[in-house]
Amino acid sequence: MDQTEYQKIEKEEDFYSEEQQLGMTISEVASDTTSSPDNINKTTISSGHHVFLRRLAKATLLLFGGIVVFILILQNSSSPFGFLPTSSSFHLFSSTEKGSWVLNRVLKDAAMEDRTVILTTLNEAWIEPNSMFDLFLESFRIGNGTRRLLNHLVIICMDQKAYARCLALNFHCYHPDSKGVNYTGEALFMTKSYLEMMWARIDLFASILEMGYNFVFTDTDIMWLRDPFQHFYLEADFQIACDQFFGNSYDVNNNPNGGFNFVKSNNRTIQFYKFWYRSREAYPGKHDQDVLNMIKGDPLITNIGLKMRFLDTAYFGGFCEPSRDLNKVCTMHANCCVGLDKKVHDLRILLEDWKKYMSLLSNMTASPPSSWSVPQDCRTSFNHLPKNQTSGLGNR
Repeated sequence: MDQTEYQKIEKEEDFYSEEQQLGMTISEVASDTTSSPDNINKTTISSGHHVFLRRLAKATLLLFGGIVVFILILQNSSSPFGFLPTSSSFHLFSSTEKGSWVLNRVLKDAAMEDRTVILTTLNEAWIEPNSMFDLFLESFRIGNGTRRLLNHLVIICMDQKAYARCLALNFHCYHPDSKGVNYTGEALFMTKSYLEMMWARIDLFASILEMGYNFVFTDTDIMWLRDPFQHFYLEADFQIACDQFFGNSYDVNNNPNGGFNFVKSNNRTIQFYKFWYRSREAYPGKHDQDVLNMIKGDPLITNIGLKMRFLDTAYFGGFCEPSRDLNKVCTMHANCCVGLDKKVHDLRILLEDWKKYMSLLSNMTASPPSSWSVPQDCRTSFNHLPKNQTSGLGNR
């Protein structure tokens, strides 16, 4: 074997050494070219070909690395909570960059000077004429000091028909991408669609807090009769209405109702809402209110320093525990009631009670009514439900 052939073999061995350093695996070629002189003669590669292969190997590695980085960036942008485990990063509403921009614009247009908005959710089943949504709006218009608050109401529309109705009424409207989930019909209590809708809004609220907006969330079956802001606790991060209030606003044994709360945007509430949303995995088949009852005393809440308060039913009442004094009541909720028709029936009577109270209030010779004539249909609305579906009924 002459000197030229030995030089070619040395160049090939140098190439294979570079291959291994780059993590390439072309071991079959290496073994073929080193097994015998005959094989060497058959597979000898020119020096120019070696350079090409080395460049190709490096380019392949760079391309592969770029693809990996690109995939990671996409994963991060699809979740507002960053790199979470797959099971925790599932979101019922899409959080695309366009969707976030639209939501931020709607919130900005509706916000008060301190970046506070009023949120409610709406679907087709609740927008029928003379149905729940009309009663909700009427309560703001006939309430004491509440009409102006409609300027700050953001309606989260769960389907296209609700969105069209909202726009026609010139409200601040947002229609999130529900990833193909159908929220059009009435979500019956504790059904799959009901649970999805409840958790979808918790997920969305976490995103709104991250955008820096405070919010009052109100179910649409809550009648606004007085301005509630005068009765919120100034120092609280998270304050929530109750199905049952035991007299102490700090007492975690109060039974909260997820249909009405006031939340300030800060690191504590953002962490809390993420924790609340993730906790659905620890309690499958439970809705947000049940899970809140289970986690409200969790050490994490103390560790993050969240200031939680429970709102007195004297001001924030409902059919579970009505506000008895009409001189104090701010809101009344059709809770402890199952069925849209029953809610509408009783809330219509409630608004008539309120109108009578307001008309007699200015009449010095007449005494206004001191209590409500409801609930009526709602009183026995859940008697037919199985026992395993009667927990957390205040959320309905």
